[in-house]
Amino acid sequence: MLPGVVVALTLNRLPLTWELLGRMLLGLLAVGLIASSNYVINEICDAPFDRFHPIKRYRPVPSGDVILPLAYAEWLLLGAAGLLLSWRISPWFGWDMVALLIMGCAYNLRPFRTKDIPYLDVVSEAINNPIRLAAGWLIVSPTIPPASLLLSYWLVGCYFMALKRYAEQRHLRQDDSVAKYRKSLAFFTPELLLTSVVFYASASMLFFGAFLMRYRVELVLSFPFIAIVMAIYFVLSFKDHSPVEHPEKLYREWKLMLAVASCSAVMIFCLVVNMPWIGKTFAPTAPVSGPYLPTR
Repeated sequence: MLPGVVVALTLNRLPLTWELLGRMLLGLLAVGLIASSNYVINEICDAPFDRFHPIKRYRPVPSGDVILPLAYAEWLLLGAAGLLLSWRISPWFGWDMVALLIMGCAYNLRPFRTKDIPYLDVVSEAINNPIRLAAGWLIVSPTIPPASLLLSYWLVGCYFMALKRYAEQRHLRQDDSVAKYRKSLAFFTPELLLTSVVFYASASMLFFGAFLMRYRVELVLSFPFIAIVMAIYFVLSFKDHSPVEHPEKLYREWKLMLAVASCSAVMIFCLVVNMPWIGKTFAPTAPVSGPYLPTR
């Protein structure tokens, strides 16, 4: 959500007021409640499959330590509380949170359960990225975020999720529990997963390039830093017991954390500081087939 707030503030050149800070805190709480609701139903629905995972089998639900009716009640209460708070911010933000809640249900609940369908597993999980980015944007601005930005954020999420699936498959293939744990993984070969990773990475940067050339060309300076983050993450997916398989452990990877921090700092700098020479450098030098609209 935070990137959506930062991009909306900087592109629209809006001041950071106490009123806006209040909406941000309320929005953060609403998103947290909806996300928590989705995680609860995820834990409930995944329990029969997590019992075949060497680590997840010890979680509270698959271990039998949770009273399921209470867990379902928690799921509903968290979702309802999140939606009530969302509509206090704006109708657009409320509908965005409805979409986040619906995608959590589609990902986990039958008859949809998109996490069991090859490719749709990654795509439907990663769509939460642009939904959350839009949430941050809608807290700040009543306008709709640029489609190129949303598509880029969606596809880069697909990139990270596909690498997570690759790391999971490498681990689980060692004891033949892939199909029992996640049906969609049984469909894939390592080559297919890595091919999808290349597609998601290429497509996400294509749309990011379209976004920056239209809205903020200074962001072209962040390309090398983004590439470094993606490269480090790619390498981590090949490690035994990879932290990519368990994202909650990624904070221990100091190289990745340093790369993410550096990339974030550069992107914020590029969003805030005007550099006219970059616009002149990338101005068209050949006839343009469509209308050319300068960034400023």
